[in-house]
Amino acid sequence: MDRAQFAGFLRARREALQPEDVGLPRGPRRRTGGLRREEVAALSDMSTDYYSRLEQQRGPHPSEQMLAAIARGLRLSLAERDHIFQLAGYATPKRALRAEHVNPGMMRILDRLRDTPAQVVNLVGETLEQTGPAIALLGDERRHTGLARSLHYRWFTDPATRLIHPAEDRAAQSRLIVADLHATYTRDGRGSRAAEIADALLAESPEFAELWNEHPIAGPYCAPKRIQHPELGLLELHCQTLVDPDHSQALLVYTAAPGSESQEKLQLLSVIGSQRL
Repeated sequence: MDRAQFAGFLRARREALQPEDVGLPRGPRRRTGGLRREEVAALSDMSTDYYSRLEQQRGPHPSEQMLAAIARGLRLSLAERDHIFQLAGYATPKRALRAEHVNPGMMRILDRLRDTPAQVVNLVGETLEQTGPAIALLGDERRHTGLARSLHYRWFTDPATRLIHPAEDRAAQSRLIVADLHATYTRDGRGSRAAEIADALLAESPEFAELWNEHPIAGPYCAPKRIQHPELGLLELHCQTLVDPDHSQALLVYTAAPGSESQEKLQLLSVIGSQRL
């Protein structure tokens, strides 16, 4: 690990980022440009002391997981992410790990939606980043590991996953999920993450296997979604989708009709965040 170069790179990228770039207020007391160390640490989900020691060339050797978190916090491009891995003494991340890196453009949009239920997902249903209201609405989908990181996998293997939708909507949701996974599998082929998930589900879920063999095709229209929230009850929402073709990611934004009861519930979610009511 080249500690001097690594520390210098972190410092340069931190000083180049402005509060507005990450959805933070500038405030009247900010004397210098760039972000503070504690702000980058918070964006990277780590302690200020840990991050500060890295910039001061006296910290521990960061793991690949910590490097990925720093890359997300500093809004690094894919090339910049690879660069800090190399400075830390690691090989360039494998394609699967690179696919988990949220595109900086997506992050910039997400930063401006902090009061809105929104999240970035990849095309096998793995959630990469969520706003607070999205966690309050859907739960923290980033906490899962292994195959369970994919909503597509959880839907057919964990019955609790389906409770978020009314019972009468679940059959249509099952078909939509299979269609989405089929499309990604067709694009990426054998040996892909989509193939790994599909193979596991074919072995574990007769319902999935039956739908998979029908080769369902998802249409371009995103139908309204009904979410059954444990405290707020039923919300009738629209899910607007922004797709980034280069990185196979999508930004999902949940909205409600103006003046509706569901909009009032979404506004409440934006206030309470992920706290329980």
